[in-house]
Amino acid sequence: MRAHPTLFLSLLLAGMPGSCNALEIELHPPPEASLAKVRRIYVDQLGGGAGSDQIRDMIITAIQNSGLFVVTENPERADAVLKGSSDQKIFTEEHNSSDSIGLHASEGNGSSSSAGMGTSTSAHQNLSAGISQSESSHIQERRQEVAASVRLVDSTGDVIWSTTQESSGAKFRGALADVADKVGRRLADETRKARASVAQH
Repeated sequence: MRAHPTLFLSLLLAGMPGSCNALEIELHPPPEASLAKVRRIYVDQLGGGAGSDQIRDMIITAIQNSGLFVVTENPERADAVLKGSSDQKIFTEEHNSSDSIGLHASEGNGSSSSAGMGTSTSAHQNLSAGISQSESSHIQERRQEVAASVRLVDSTGDVIWSTTQESSGAKFRGALADVADKVGRRLADETRKARASVAQH
């Protein structure tokens, strides 16, 4: 009589210590292992308002500049898909300031005398000085704040990596470019760590 395949597999696994854990790890690898295998990425359209298409293009450039991935426009060829949303706020900051300096001084002397026979004497002295200066300024500054939350999803639909980045602008680039650069650098850094960890095992 032939043993049932399921029963045979159960008996086989029961006689192999740790085999169930190994099978589970194989079926559900940790995110680091999945991230280490990613070589080709498709960047999906980002949700959000104005600027989402522009930041998507900048993220694509940042990922390509890392030298770790190939960015494809065909999602079916990708090992993982980058999804998410972005938000952009543009507002005006107003700064008011005023400075004033004032200095005033005055001095006055007067005397008069009269005598008979048509004789009279009078003396008057007046001295005044004043300095007054005031200055005010009104400055309007256009500001921009950008935030992006993205995640990397593998072919099975599992999220293997995610990050949220914000910026109000950097020294040599605007907020959009700065957020895209942060996303690209974070993805590159964690991918290098994941590949190094897998290589050690």
